[in-house]
Amino acid sequence: MTKLPLMPPPSENMMSPGVVVLGRFQPLHLGHTLLIKAAEEWRVENSPDSPLILCIGSSNRPESMENPWSYKEREAMMDVWLKNQEGFNNVKIVSIPDIQNPPKWVLHAENYHGKSGFFFTSDISSADLYNDAGWSTILHPLEQRNKFEGWRVRATALMLSTINDDVAVRAVLSVSVPESVINYLIEIDGLRRLAFLVEGGEPVG
Repeated sequence: MTKLPLMPPPSENMMSPGVVVLGRFQPLHLGHTLLIKAAEEWRVENSPDSPLILCIGSSNRPESMENPWSYKEREAMMDVWLKNQEGFNNVKIVSIPDIQNPPKWVLHAENYHGKSGFFFTSDISSADLYNDAGWSTILHPLEQRNKFEGWRVRATALMLSTINDDVAVRAVLSVSVPESVINYLIEIDGLRRLAFLVEGGEPVG
């Protein structure tokens, strides 16, 4: 197993505890935004002095069809989406590299998102990891999972990767991806690369 570089490195200053939402956000889609909005509502009602900490996982994975966008691009997706939302006045975004060692994940991640606060998730296995590490976890029900699974969104984006009609691209992706994120992906030509990431490296279509 190839050891992955720890990119980005953790900050020298430990982050204060907050309400943590963790995902790969490849890309940020409407399922993610539903979860983030629910986490923000929970934070405001239950721990208003705590920040909402949005954690972008797999920041050090090499570019692939499963991980087509860099952590900096995913941070930018989060930024452009947040700019179009009301509220969200106490939000921090951090990117966390994988270590390929699930039992030690939480201890590793705490170097990035701070120590025990609240972990807000819809993923049972992640909730179990944080529970075992002594965190307070809030398990939120999945919403429209079949529609918003990351691989489905990427598969749709792949089919659109050789389409030069931005209006058509927006119309199809808007079912599962926020408009601001679609605009960002078009702006950086972030869909076209998918055509070259499929097995064999040949464009689709």
